[in-house]
Amino acid sequence: MTGLAAGALGVPLGVALHGWVLPAMGDSVGLRLPESVLSVYHGAELLTPALGGLLIAAVGALLPAGWAARARTATALRTE
Repeated sequence: MTGLAAGALGVPLGVALHGWVLPAMGDSVGLRLPESVLSVYHGAELLTPALGGLLIAAVGALLPAGWAARARTATALRTE
């Protein structure tokens, strides 16, 4: 769930940051960047990184979940 929430927030924030930082960088050196440079992300293209992030989060959660599933309840409570 944490990975899904991070992806749902991170992808739109990354696109917004891209739209803000690139023009600022161009303006700082006196360039006006064309729209083809600024609008490089489309909805269908963002689906792949979003699904990749979800897959990475799920795979990363499997190892700790496996450890927790094998732990005895009494041992886990005693170590807390």
